[in-house]
Amino acid sequence: MKGISFVTDETHNRRYAQIDLKGIAKYDDDALEDLMDILIAEARKDEKSVPWESVKSELIQEGKINVPNRRKTVSKKRA
Repeated sequence: MKGISFVTDETHNRRYAQIDLKGIAKYDDDALEDLMDILIAEARKDEKSVPWESVKSELIQEGKINVPNRRKTVSKKRA
């Protein structure tokens, strides 16, 4: 991708990415969002994963998401 260059260490391993904001301005927002997603995923690849149910429970407790009350309906059989 033009507008992005990498700085390497003495063993030629990529260490840093330099982003020329003017150079990447020509790309659409979706492409830039994809780039940011890749960078974030790469930065977090060694982090411990957390099960979705644990995250969901925490978000509910903190009031950050609402879960509607779901009532079970009982069907009555007619004779």
